[in-house]
Amino acid sequence: MSEPWNNDMWFTSPWNFDDEVKKDITFDLSPKIHDVTLRDGEQQAGVMFNKDEKIRIAEALAEVGVHRIEAGMPVVSKSDEQAIIEIVKRLEGSNTEVFSFARCMADDVKRSADTGVKGIIMEVPSSTHMIERAYRWELDKAIETSVQATQVAKECGLYTVFFPIDFSRAPIDWVLGLLKKVASEGHMDALAIVDTLGVLNPHTVPYVIKKMREVFPDEPFEPHFHDDFGMGVANTLMAMAEGCQMAHTSVSGLGERAGNAAYEELALAMKTMYDVDMGLKTEKFTEVSRLVQELAQISLAPNRCVVGKNLYDIESGIIVSWLRNCGKEFPTELVPFRAELVGQSEPKPVIGKGSGIDSINWFLDQLGITASEEEKMALLNDVKDKSLGLHRLLTLDEFKELAGEN
Repeated sequence: MSEPWNNDMWFTSPWNFDDEVKKDITFDLSPKIHDVTLRDGEQQAGVMFNKDEKIRIAEALAEVGVHRIEAGMPVVSKSDEQAIIEIVKRLEGSNTEVFSFARCMADDVKRSADTGVKGIIMEVPSSTHMIERAYRWELDKAIETSVQATQVAKECGLYTVFFPIDFSRAPIDWVLGLLKKVASEGHMDALAIVDTLGVLNPHTVPYVIKKMREVFPDEPFEPHFHDDFGMGVANTLMAMAEGCQMAHTSVSGLGERAGNAAYEELALAMKTMYDVDMGLKTEKFTEVSRLVQELAQISLAPNRCVVGKNLYDIESGIIVSWLRNCGKEFPTELVPFRAELVGQSEPKPVIGKGSGIDSINWFLDQLGITASEEEKMALLNDVKDKSLGLHRLLTLDEFKELAGEN
């Protein structure tokens, strides 16, 4: 029988759906993804995309069903500006909205409006220490520029998401005063809850959302959490469980320093652990991740969750035994979600130091080689010794060579 935690495609924990666990969780009825790969993702050191590459990534994200794309900053370069204009044209008529990113400056706003984007993410420093030390502004300047620039955004007809940089390290009274001033004297359609340096812990996120909700009961909230302590996805998930509407994420966590929350991880967790479907084509997750890796000229850890290239390789002998015993009939006994759910290849054994006797049986069967139990044990020992000596897995040819000697 199919359950939210156990069906043909995944098997998570039934405890996730206990009434005691769920009682304080309130997801928005239509949670969405705002992708920042083309802006914040490109701020990862050494990553750069040209116009054509940005268009390819934007179209791939639209094909996945990503709801909104932050296509970049027009003021960065002519190429970026042209890329945004072309992305707007290419995605016209699709279900994916295109936004740009801008500083709280009237010229930035106008440049964004000229590209044809639907909305704008407007940044301003919001912590007193960063305003005074990093920007060397008077505090009033942050308020004045925010009010003026958001007014221009409203005049340009742009949906405006106010994006207070270093929000999570700002004195609460100060930042609330800034936000209230922008909301009352300037313009704000939505508020980004920004953890620029990734310093919130998951238990703090609900408190922050509730605190903001007391002041802004009606505005949509958009969590934008970085991953400096490895909390980006967890914190974003906590925010979405508090009813936030639009999660800021990137492909495979690409982004400044340790990166942003990875959209694949967030969407898959919501789908399999909370029964909240964001409407994305999860089977394209791996394809899009590898496209971005190729264009960004980066590589991820081979066992990276969801999209890692070796995620479904099995070296452990005991897991190969599981695969032989029930892998075809009950695949989620081996893995929590099926490879096809995220566009991966099906689990397959590999041969190395961690292999067991069922690994030997598997590869001998594949090669059509028969052997006695004594020969199999001798071969297993040879495999372990050779793999350890080479400090890597063995190739099929290397295994054949060892098998031929036994």
